[in-house]
Amino acid sequence: MSGEGVDEAGWDLEPGDESAPLVEAVGRLVRICREAAGMRVADLGEVLGYGEDMVRKIERGVRIPRPEFLDRADEVLNAGGHLKAFTEDVEKARYPKKVRELKELEDRAVELLQYSNHNIQGLLQTPEYAQALFEMAQPAYSQDEVERGTAARMARKAIFDREPAPTLSFVQEQVTLERPLGGKMVLRRQLEHLLEVGRLRNITLQVMPTDREEHAGVHHGPIQLLKFADGTAIGRCPGAFNGRPVTSPRDLRILELRYGMIRAQALPPRESLAFIERVRERL
Repeated sequence: MSGEGVDEAGWDLEPGDESAPLVEAVGRLVRICREAAGMRVADLGEVLGYGEDMVRKIERGVRIPRPEFLDRADEVLNAGGHLKAFTEDVEKARYPKKVRELKELEDRAVELLQYSNHNIQGLLQTPEYAQALFEMAQPAYSQDEVERGTAARMARKAIFDREPAPTLSFVQEQVTLERPLGGKMVLRRQLEHLLEVGRLRNITLQVMPTDREEHAGVHHGPIQLLKFADGTAIGRCPGAFNGRPVTSPRDLRILELRYGMIRAQALPPRESLAFIERVRERL
């Protein structure tokens, strides 16, 4: 059944991706195990339910295999756990480089401050909401890119399960809570998720009302600040410092001052949760 099967065995490797050596090594191992088991590429693809072309791409190291592909191939080829051993590494490699870099920073952060004005902040998004955002992008993403981007965004949510828990602060513009991106049901579930997250002890969630007459964030847009245990920090604001990440005490102080003003002008946490509840009830 050459060329048949589903085209979902993994994700294409981006040019210049630093994970290329790992993906190539995993591909070679898949081929070695397949040949040792006396199976043709077409045979393995048929057993696993994937097209022959996809299996060949994985073996050539140009496509990142899904963890479940490695798990199933390990069993079919009697690889003795050698393929499964790469599951965690492949899990990280499958995400775009910029997402991996951001996740590494978030994994180290002891405090995160985030102001969002166009949509719900990525760490707070449900899978359905995130997918809707990727699907409405222009130029349009391929289905592969939509799925990969959504999965990568969901992987970042591991920050909520860390011990000890980091301190997380979010300020969302009112309009991000009312714009039904993906449809009203998607938004309703998104708001329910915000209410769940907003009740966690290490998380502060605030709403910036549209009717505010003063707003410290109108000139520069979103803000992200990550602070680390060693006292260092990194911040980014698309409308400031040419959009580049900053680490100098002077630049960080500017972002922190601006974020502090935004928090002060927003609704307090308890009132913010009540506001979100009212928006949800109107849907």
